[in-house]
Amino acid sequence: MAAKPSTTIARRARTRAEADFATWLMMAKLGSFDTLPENAQKVLNGYRERLDRMSEIESKTIAVRETYQAYYSDMGGAGDAPEPEPRTPSAEHGDMAVDNVVRFQKPPKPQPARSADRGARPTAPGGRKPIPALLIFAALVAVVVAWKFLTR
Repeated sequence: MAAKPSTTIARRARTRAEADFATWLMMAKLGSFDTLPENAQKVLNGYRERLDRMSEIESKTIAVRETYQAYYSDMGGAGDAPEPEPRTPSAEHGDMAVDNVVRFQKPPKPQPARSADRGARPTAPGGRKPIPALLIFAALVAVVVAWKFLTR
């Protein structure tokens, strides 16, 4: 009788396989293919060979699945690695692309100041007000002039 697959191990193995493959692919693109471990080079070579026969997404899926199966057994998973459940976009990641391409987002617009705060200077982290650059420059000039005066 086959042992029941561990979903915790499967989830960790799948996450690690996806992250490792993305890292290996980026390192290879940056010219560090020779520094990758032997298993990573083997996975990437298989990925490149499949690109001639199928799309990039299909080749990536197979490469990640192979890595996932190896990680699942290395992490102590019994039997064959279970097929991962298809990921559904969650509410917080609903705008991410299916192919896990990172999209840059613009930072949120600053909130308009309240009428009581208008005219007040912005504060730096820690609650202190920033020192104007002109004041810093004037202080440096004063230090230089004082130094020249005192060394004569």
